[in-house]
Amino acid sequence: MLFFSKKKPILRDLIENYTDIHSHLLPGIDDGSKSFETTLSLIQSLQKIGFEQFVTTPHIIKNIWDNSRADIETLHAATSEKLVKENFNLPFKAAAEYMMDDSFSKLMQSEKLLTLKDNYLLVEMSYINPPMQLYDIIFDIRIAGYQPVLAHPERYIFYHSNFDEYKKLKKAGCLFQLNLLSTVGYYGSGVAKVAQKLLDTGMIDFTGSDLHHENHLKSFDKKLAFSDTAALKEAIRRNDFFRI
Repeated sequence: MLFFSKKKPILRDLIENYTDIHSHLLPGIDDGSKSFETTLSLIQSLQKIGFEQFVTTPHIIKNIWDNSRADIETLHAATSEKLVKENFNLPFKAAAEYMMDDSFSKLMQSEKLLTLKDNYLLVEMSYINPPMQLYDIIFDIRIAGYQPVLAHPERYIFYHSNFDEYKKLKKAGCLFQLNLLSTVGYYGSGVAKVAQKLLDTGMIDFTGSDLHHENHLKSFDKKLAFSDTAALKEAIRRNDFFRI
C-alpha cells in the first residue's frame, strides 16, 4: 500500500488581497529599508505577491533606534508623497513596533503611541530574555487603554520549552502576531515548529511579513514547513480587520 503525504504549498500562494501589519519599509529609520528606492522596489514586489494594504512599523528601541512619533510621522508623510508620484496609491500607514523594556512605560506616559488601528499596539521583547517586569508592563499597556499585539511570539526561544508561558501571555491580554516567514523555516526549524503549534492551538490572532530586505522577500517563494494550512489561512484572513 502506498501512502502519499499532502503536498506543502508555497507561501506566496496563500497571499491574496493581504493587509500587512508589520514591516520595516520606511527608509533609513531602522534596520529595514535603507533608501526610498529600496522601499519602492520592495512594495512593488509585495504587490505582485498579493499585498494590498500596508501598516509599516519601524522599531522604537531606547539607545538603538531612538525614533519618536514625530520622526515616524514626518518620514511617513514624505515617503507617502514620493510614493504617490510613483503612481502608488494603495493604503500605506505608519505605526511602530515598541520594545517592552525599562524605558517603555515612561514613553507610554509621555506621548500618544502609534497604533496599528484604534488602540491595537504592536510590541516586542528582547530575543535574549523577557523583561523582568513583563506582566507589569502588559498591565500598564492595558490600563492606558491599548490592546497589546505581541510581535512574532514564535521567535522567543526562551518560551519554546515552556509552552504554558504562551498561555500565560494570552491570559494577560496579549494578542499574537505570527511572522509569515516563520512558517517556511526562515528563522530555523525550531521556530517553524512552534509557529505550527501556536497555529494549531488557535493562539495566533494575526500575521505580518516583518519584511526588512530582499532576502525576506525571496522567502515567500519557499514551501511551508507543514502541509495543513487551514489555521494559517484563517490567521491571514483575520488581518482584514486592519483594512482601511
